[in-house]
Amino acid sequence: MLDTRAHRGIVSYDPTELVVSVRAGTPLSELLAALDAAGQMLPCEPPSFGEGATVGGMIAAGLSGPRRPWSGSVRDFVLGTRVITSLGKHLRFGGEVMKNVAGYDVSRLLVGSYGCLGVLTEISLKVLPKPRQCLSISLEIDSARALVKLAEWGQQPLPISAASHDGQRLYLRLEGAKVR
Repeated sequence: MLDTRAHRGIVSYDPTELVVSVRAGTPLSELLAALDAAGQMLPCEPPSFGEGATVGGMIAAGLSGPRRPWSGSVRDFVLGTRVITSLGKHLRFGGEVMKNVAGYDVSRLLVGSYGCLGVLTEISLKVLPKPRQCLSISLEIDSARALVKLAEWGQQPLPISAASHDGQRLYLRLEGAKVR
């Protein structure tokens, strides 16, 4: 078994640039705490499966959270990667800016590949400012009606940033600027 958790740490992070580069073994909680301290977040809102969750694991598994339908998947926020191939070459794909790829973006191909294409060593991600206001609500509504309502609300300029249904209730998260 290959364990990359020792290869950890934030390589570069300038909050004004909205880009962070981290080593693959960096605990997801460590990255989220650093972003939170600067008032920023990962737009894909990845789920964290305990203390052992790493940034490399999130990328390799392609994990995105309940914000995905509204902001995009983790793949949409990967700017660049470094990877060790099966031939032992340490390659860099992409970079640290949004428009830096001519041709096929291999970095995005690595997202969700579960390490089959190589071992991730470093990832550069786009980050976003955290919303100023957040409100969660729940509605007692069956799943069929919830789907109809979500489709209807999706056509309107509502600040919905996450939705989940547990079989009986629809949970919504609303985010945006502060209203006076």
